[in-house]
Amino acid sequence: MPVPLVAALSFLLGFGVADLTGVRPLGGLVLVAGGVWCARQVRPVAGTARTVVLLLVALALFVVSHPLGHEIGSWAAVLVVSALVALAAAVLGGPPRGRASRAAA
Repeated sequence: MPVPLVAALSFLLGFGVADLTGVRPLGGLVLVAGGVWCARQVRPVAGTARTVVLLLVALALFVVSHPLGHEIGSWAAVLVVSALVALAAAVLGGPPRGRASRAAA
């Protein structure tokens, strides 16, 4: 399964679980599980540094989703940050450009 899709679904499903059950930590567990899966997939390809950056971007988006939710609504905010985390995973989750070039040379 592609990492950007799992990253986005982690946000969507995490919020959905928290919203439907009323148990926010349960939604958090879904989000963390998705983040761990994504990190394990990205690290061998992109390296540790880019994996850490991706996780920090996801954490920042999670934090931003809360005030954004007050402005545009909870589900709208989750949709926005899910799309942004998928974009971040697509950009950061691949091999560094320099590595592929050096390997071909």
